[in-house]
Amino acid sequence: MKLLIILVGALLATATAAAPAYTPPRTSWGAPDLDGYWSNASLTKLTRPPGQTRLVVSEAEARTVAAGWNEALASDLRPTDPGKGAPPKGGDPGGYNLFWADNGNALVRVRGEYRTSWIVDPADGQLPLSEQGKALAAKAAVFRREADKPTDPEGLEPWDRCLISSRGSGGPGMLNNIYNSNYQIVQAPDAVAIVIEMIHDARTISLYPDKAAAQAAHGPVNVQPWLGDSRGWWEGDTLVVETVHVNREQGRAGPLFLTPEGRVTERFTRVAKDAIAYEFTVEDSAYYSRPWRAETSFTALGHPLYEYACHEGNYALPHILAGVRVAEGKAVK
Repeated sequence: MKLLIILVGALLATATAAAPAYTPPRTSWGAPDLDGYWSNASLTKLTRPPGQTRLVVSEAEARTVAAGWNEALASDLRPTDPGKGAPPKGGDPGGYNLFWADNGNALVRVRGEYRTSWIVDPADGQLPLSEQGKALAAKAAVFRREADKPTDPEGLEPWDRCLISSRGSGGPGMLNNIYNSNYQIVQAPDAVAIVIEMIHDARTISLYPDKAAAQAAHGPVNVQPWLGDSRGWWEGDTLVVETVHVNREQGRAGPLFLTPEGRVTERFTRVAKDAIAYEFTVEDSAYYSRPWRAETSFTALGHPLYEYACHEGNYALPHILAGVRVAEGKAVK
């Protein structure tokens, strides 16, 4: 009996090891089919939270994290106590409730593991900022604080001006947001379009036979579009997208800091009916002391995207600037 158990166990182990990898559906022209609506919403962010030293946690630990967030959300959604009265005059009344937030309700699972950060290399889950990168990150923090009282239109963050997605949603790489972390992928034989729900970004990525051809097709470095110059190719069942020449203003605002000379290489692999494995590597010697890599998962959304009606061209901008000038005038008096 003992020998039988050992043999059965060996056969099961062999069967598991030999289990075929997922074969993605194909387009009519034979490429892996990534078409559809996807989301990267989760409680896992790009960098690891303070005090967390591990990339992977157990299912029980992941449930604890999710329970903490969901309890905080439920608490914030409770009716306001009318007996508390108004906030102090001149004080910050705080934001509105979190009913609009859509962070996701669980840590992301990548290859069956519950992850505490997207960054997998370096092992500490933090951005390996160079001295120049640290200085820029500090300036970006000041810029974000000062954006509430801009001196001119450029004093507002690009997403407040409805130019690009906020918090890195548009990429490269495409980070998750506090809401609207949703995407639509549309394929053609010679291009892939990625529509980002946040703001209204759309990346159109021309495809080439191989890496060399894609790299040769990049435009000149003095042309620096929002979200960069992206070119793609297939490596087996993986769509590889290389982006260079990211607009300097985008790098100034963060949350990813990139010079036009930097390079971001993204990889999209359909690993299940309802999942795309997504990873990207950043190489930019100006802002980082070494290349670094991040991984996450895109899951099937199950419904179309809805319009994010950002006020195109920011029609409210004159009123925003006028309001700040009025506040400055009162402060002088």
